[in-house]
Amino acid sequence: MGYVNWSYDTLMRLCHDSFRKFGFDAGESSIITDVLLLSDLYGIESHGMQRMVRYYMGIKKGMIDVHGKPEIIFETPVSAVLDGHGGMGQLIGRHGMEIAVKKAKKSGLAIVTARNSNHYGIAGYYAKMACDERLIGFSFTNSEAIMVPTFGRMAMLGSNPIACAMPAEPFPFFFDASTTVVTRGKLEIYNKAGKPLPEGWALDRNGHPSIDAPDVLKNIVEKNGGGIMPLGGSGETLGGHKGYGFGMVCEIFTSILSSGLTSNRTMQGNKGGICHGFAAIDPAIFGDPAAIRAALSGFLQELRESPMAEGAGRIYTHGEKEIEATAERMAHGIPVNENTMREILDMCEFLGIDFSAYFGEYRPGGKTGMFEANY
Repeated sequence: MGYVNWSYDTLMRLCHDSFRKFGFDAGESSIITDVLLLSDLYGIESHGMQRMVRYYMGIKKGMIDVHGKPEIIFETPVSAVLDGHGGMGQLIGRHGMEIAVKKAKKSGLAIVTARNSNHYGIAGYYAKMACDERLIGFSFTNSEAIMVPTFGRMAMLGSNPIACAMPAEPFPFFFDASTTVVTRGKLEIYNKAGKPLPEGWALDRNGHPSIDAPDVLKNIVEKNGGGIMPLGGSGETLGGHKGYGFGMVCEIFTSILSSGLTSNRTMQGNKGGICHGFAAIDPAIFGDPAAIRAALSGFLQELRESPMAEGAGRIYTHGEKEIEATAERMAHGIPVNENTMREILDMCEFLGIDFSAYFGEYRPGGKTGMFEANY
């Protein structure tokens, strides 16, 4: 399995035109594309172009309602609850953080939750939205149950990521991580590659360690048992109970506060039911925002300059790798898995889109796999 590089502009045009074909208007298509490609620019392949076919299948099956619009169903000066009405997660997510930012600028802080949504891409996109407005941003989402709780054997929580972004110099603090060891998308990548999973990632239906990607994915889809370990592993020795606890914190700020579906009840009966949470905080409610920003910037620099382990070449702070990956990929192209390109070719044929208008004479190898059960 290989990769082929494409310019950001090429992938942007393909994504935008595909989402128009799905039934979204130009503005909506631009938002969805922006979220999707930021993931690829950051090097988060699991949530980038390889999600295209999953969205297509979600729309085709009726799980994602192209016409579903978010509606505020409860609101205070510092909070809101949205009902996404089964719409596209990226549109619901962006709307949720826009509300949080607007309220935070007026009241100092705000928390917004959303229910009845779908997969919204990387959590960090929405935290970054607040950060770009000189606020502190948080974003959470639950998902289809893939996390097996400590000492359990049935997936009960989602990947349940927590993202935080805060302005700093020379670049912001940006943290976005699942509370599972890896996301489901990583398993999909290994499945496409025909590679065994690394040890310490997944469990089979009996709660035993597994390196069989197709089997683990099949069990997740069919609710047979097994799934992905919490951050820290399956037991308590390396802190798996902490990852499990962080997953529950995310669940509280998404499904519980929105009165939506918990992870183990989402993605059933052709309904998504995913829930999100967003928070925006104005540093000015704690004092001089410039001084607070300088304090964070100074500490981040101390971290970079702190003593390195023997053989190490650099200490990173959260967000540096994403910024460097973006610069490199904008200059040299975004690598896309050949099997993902095969799926995109199939999707284009179904949608009546001219694949060659974007990729010229290129034709991908690899397996088709578009309608495999793992999706």
